[in-house]
Amino acid sequence: MAGHSQFKNIMHRKGRQDAQRSKLFSKLAREITVSAKMGLPDPNMNPRLRAAVLAARAENMPKDNIERAIKKALGGDTENYEEIRYEGYAPGGVAVIIEALTDNRNRTASEVRSYFTKAGGSLAETGAVSFMFDRVGVIAFDAKVGSEDAVMEAAIEAGADDVSSSEDGHEIVTAMEALRDVQKVLEAKFGEPRKSSLVWKPQNTVAVDDEAGEKIIRLMDSLDDNDDVQNVYTNAEFSDALMTKMG
Repeated sequence: MAGHSQFKNIMHRKGRQDAQRSKLFSKLAREITVSAKMGLPDPNMNPRLRAAVLAARAENMPKDNIERAIKKALGGDTENYEEIRYEGYAPGGVAVIIEALTDNRNRTASEVRSYFTKAGGSLAETGAVSFMFDRVGVIAFDAKVGSEDAVMEAAIEAGADDVSSSEDGHEIVTAMEALRDVQKVLEAKFGEPRKSSLVWKPQNTVAVDDEAGEKIIRLMDSLDDNDDVQNVYTNAEFSDALMTKMG
């Protein structure tokens, strides 16, 4: 997951900047509202809503904002957002998957296409690159919940496929259909995770030189700045030097 993890780190550093806080909260609120509207408004009974609330808490979104987003779904006058997945190629032949929630698919498609064009990449048909990724569940805990061995043992017993631990925390990977069951077991043992969601995990990563890497990161930044884009995944693997420079 090198490319995915590295880019997520860039996005999170970017998201923590004060100038991006409002935009980030708006995206989190949109996902909460859509999740609540599609299912029950109770996070304990709606896995997608629970994942959205966990993501909001992880970014220190105020409780009032979270509750307001849920109540908005109950009002019946919310915008009708459509879930769309875009796929494309960035410089260096790197694959990119974009998940969006939009109330105007023509506007969003036009904007996403323009980002790829400016970066020297191209938007492709749905399915063009997603076969190079696996749809998996990811559960993340803070490092303090337990030792690497303790979390590894518990995760494997719960039915997880893989575990990676570092000073930043523990990340457990599950099959898509096993996410909810594994989360329940681990949550009973370690408490509430800081993240639990479905992601696109690249089967293999593609090492890119720094010139292409800079273009890819700028493309990701442009996509991240778009109000309709919720998540971006790539199989790019960037050099440590570039990560330091762009960080």
